[in-house]
Amino acid sequence: MAKRTILVAGEPVLRQKAKRVTSFGPSVEALVEDMVDTMYEADGLGLAAPQIGVPLRVIVIEVPAELDEEGNEIQPSERYVFCNPEIVKASGEEEDEEGCLSVPGYVGSIKRATSITVKGQDNKGHKIRVKAEGLLARAFQHELDHLDGILLLDRVESPDKLRRIKAGEAHGDI
Repeated sequence: MAKRTILVAGEPVLRQKAKRVTSFGPSVEALVEDMVDTMYEADGLGLAAPQIGVPLRVIVIEVPAELDEEGNEIQPSERYVFCNPEIVKASGEEEDEEGCLSVPGYVGSIKRATSITVKGQDNKGHKIRVKAEGLLARAFQHELDHLDGILLLDRVESPDKLRRIKAGEAHGDI
């Protein structure tokens, strides 16, 4: 479909609580396609609709394929599309660095649950539920924050846990 502009910190829509998706159909499907294209173009792992100026509770996440030492695919990449996602269970805690497409040039060390269960709907309105661990759990939590107007900068506990990154370093959402 189309790549959209990713908004950066300071844009009011990034601080608003996104609205629930109540009507499913071609407009939601087109939004999801645009979000996926935009996420790929920006080399991100995830994207929330508010990041492209759409105040709806829609997220996309794609965890890259897992490769062995020789570069052979052990596990294929996985894409998740959620409308109206909610975390219904969370456990464990781990601190790790995250980047954000809406806070370019910085990464922050943030504590997140290591295992979560997320429920919501797909882009057609069907109920879905996923148990996520590790990087996927972190990605879901990061994108859900965007739906509530929370940025990476809000999750960093102290300024010494935020650092500037050089051009070319990994910088995308989570």
